[in-house]
Formats: sequence, C-alpha cells, structure tokens
Amino acid sequence: MSDPSRDASIDAHLARPWAERQRPPPRRCEWPGCAAEGLYRAPRSREELRTYRWLCLEHVREHNRRWDYFAGMTPDEIDRHRRADVTWHRPSWRFGVAPGGRFAEAAFLDPLAILGARAATARPSPEPRSLTMMRRLGLETGFTLAELKARFKLLVKRHHPDLHGGDRAAEARLREIIEAYRYLLEKRLHA
Repeated sequence: MSDPSRDASIDAHLARPWAERQRPPPRRCEWPGCAAEGLYRAPRSREELRTYRWLCLEHVREHNRRWDYFAGMTPDEIDRHRRADVTWHRPSWRFGVAPGGRFAEAAFLDPLAILGARAATARPSPEPRSLTMMRRLGLETGFTLAELKARFKLLVKRHHPDLHGGDRAAEARLREIIEAYRYLLEKRLHA
C-alpha cells in the first residue's frame, strides 16, 4: 500500500517545470557570518584563479575593493610577471632557433638537403629590431621622444577595436603598435 503523503510530494515535484527541478539549490555566501545567497564568484587567490568563492553582491564588492593580484610581490617580481604575461607564461625563442641557442634545422627531416643548403649559403644579416619597430609606427631614424608619443597616440586612436566594431585585425594591429611603442620607449629611455 502506498503512502498518500509521499504520493502527494511526488506529484508536487512533477508539477514544477522541468527547468526548475534541474536548478541546483541556492549557494550560501561564503563570507563569514553572511546568510545571503552567493550569486557572484570571486577567485580564491592569485594561484587559484579558476577556483571561486561564491559571494553575495555586498561581499563580492568588498572582495573586489580588497583584491590586489600583486600583493606580496616585489617590484622585480611584478615586472617579470608582466613580461612573461606577453607569452602567457610559456617559454619562447626566436623562430628557427631551438631552446639553448641551437639552430633548429636538425629537428626537421630533410631528405633533399634543402635546409643544409640554406645554412651553407650566405644570408643577409637580419634587420635590427629597432628598425622593424620604427617601421611599425612609421617613424624615421633619429625620432624624438615627443614624436614617438604623438605617433603612438595617433595610431592607437586610428586602430582601436572600438572604432572598428571589435575587428580582430584591428586588435592585432593595435597589439603590434603597443609592442613597438614599448620597445622603442624602453630603448629611448635606456639609451
């Protein structure tokens, strides 16, 4: 014989819409002493950026006010971290050169000795990086710091993705402009 109260609870459960039955129970705010619902996520720490604490609106705002990604790092560590962030914290090296400075041709199967012939021929020396960066910004040799800054501002305004509807090509061009500007600025300041 079935229990009538149990049957009623099953019927009530089935009467709710499917999406409502699939919804997980609400999370509690993880802030000590808070009983509100935790609707907003916040990273636990710099080392655990993809592990979240669930907080209510008031406490996620407090968390954001207190959050300092670089807390406990020295200026040198911050600078190293910022530079490594350009390559997503992965090692990189010049194209054609393996880690350790070896020429990378040995890593390719070359039955026709095409790469060996390339290595034997005299190659023109590569263009200095400064010239490449100056060409990106449209500057001539002997530019001043004021010219560099003015050209940078003009190109950033011209190639900003917001002006191009989020165009990826404009984003890529803007990244090249910023890289060239930083490189030339550092060269100019340390020259």
